[in-house]
Amino acid sequence: MSMLIAGQCIWTPAQEMLMPSSTAIRLSLFRSSSLNTIFSNHHLSKFPLCRTIPTYPSVFAAMSTVPTTHEEPVKLESARPVQVAKRLEKFKTTIFTQMSSLAIKHGAINLGQGFPNFDGPDFIKEAAIEAIKSGKNQYARGYGVPDLNSAISERFEKDSGLKVDPEKEVTVTSGCTEAIAATILGLINPGDEVILFAPFYDSYEATLSMAGANIKCITLKPPGFDLPIEELKSKISKNTKAILLNTPHNPTGKMFTKEELETIASLSIENDVLVFSDEVYDKLSFEMDHISIASLPGMYERTVTLNSLGKTFSLTGWKIGWAIAPPHLTWGVRQAHSYLTFATSTPMQHAAAVALRAPESYYEELKRDYLAKKEILVEGLNAVGFKVYPSSGTYFVVVDHTPFGLENDVAFCEYLIEEVGVVAIPTSVFYLNPEEGKNLVRFTFCKDEGTLRSAVERMKEKLSTKP
Repeated sequence: MSMLIAGQCIWTPAQEMLMPSSTAIRLSLFRSSSLNTIFSNHHLSKFPLCRTIPTYPSVFAAMSTVPTTHEEPVKLESARPVQVAKRLEKFKTTIFTQMSSLAIKHGAINLGQGFPNFDGPDFIKEAAIEAIKSGKNQYARGYGVPDLNSAISERFEKDSGLKVDPEKEVTVTSGCTEAIAATILGLINPGDEVILFAPFYDSYEATLSMAGANIKCITLKPPGFDLPIEELKSKISKNTKAILLNTPHNPTGKMFTKEELETIASLSIENDVLVFSDEVYDKLSFEMDHISIASLPGMYERTVTLNSLGKTFSLTGWKIGWAIAPPHLTWGVRQAHSYLTFATSTPMQHAAAVALRAPESYYEELKRDYLAKKEILVEGLNAVGFKVYPSSGTYFVVVDHTPFGLENDVAFCEYLIEEVGVVAIPTSVFYLNPEEGKNLVRFTFCKDEGTLRSAVERMKEKLSTKP
């Protein structure tokens, strides 16, 4: 009998030969933008090269036989253990996936993952539809559709006062998570030291691990999650390559003050350190004005500013992000981006350009709407018996769950889903040392007011504090 066996090889029709996949050309061999364009993975289909045929043990394990004749079936070996590179061994299924799956299973109201349950503005969706109908559906230029690069540059100048070159200093990515990955993989070498503030968005640690970075962590502690300046001074040194900053801050809702940002800037300049600044919640700053650290004296030349469309316009599924940096840093970001996604959805980029040119009234109304939602959730959480910590930005609120008597944040969140019917996120996953987050959970208020009120009512009815 004959059987189909998957192998890892590349077929070149012109030479009619099999080549081992280990002959793949390394990223470091490419030094020119023209070669980057020609040989990016997204363009391989244009050349007479055959793709690598991957092996999928889990698929084959699920099948007892793959006969092509009527002979007796041959049994394949049993399922093999999953394989993962050592640098990713510690990372499991993301907590957001786990909690959202439990939410569906138990019919719980999801105040965990940070995506709105309402849609983005019609004028942006209509712009996307028009772009699709008008034929803007092929690969975009690698670093962004020109009109979107210009719109990002214009918006950044309004917000920060900095005028940047849309062609040389703006790179469009597939969401801010890719902008973060491209920045880290493009600018950080194995062994480079990077300072991270805990709690942190979970992709930071995973991407730094993929880059082989040496992570130094500084913990922001409740109630105010203030920057421990003396600890930062003791940890930053000439060996530090970069600081990864997030303001407004996920998960705490903290906004770094001007004084804190000036301290980070001063120490970065003194020690020749880069700053990667994730500012996706910049338009959700409620109690103080957002400050881009790149706008502080001496900082633009050493800062990569990261942002996206999704949070501001309730279009998280579009995955449109960007990185703004001076040319000498943009080069590394674009090199990595070329081999991560190469380009981002063309029609959505055209619509994003329309979004970023929305009148200021849009942003004012956005804040008003979210402040009303925040008030419903915060008042409700206080009434239920949580210790609620202040949130100056983002659409998240962190609370202390210990009044309810559960041993840690994971146990509390599981109980909350299964017995109460509400989802929150355990924050221990946002720390290098999970013990530091075991008393805290995160709720989001990026939901319609009816959903927020229903969640509060469920908690009032089924949760009770322990003496």
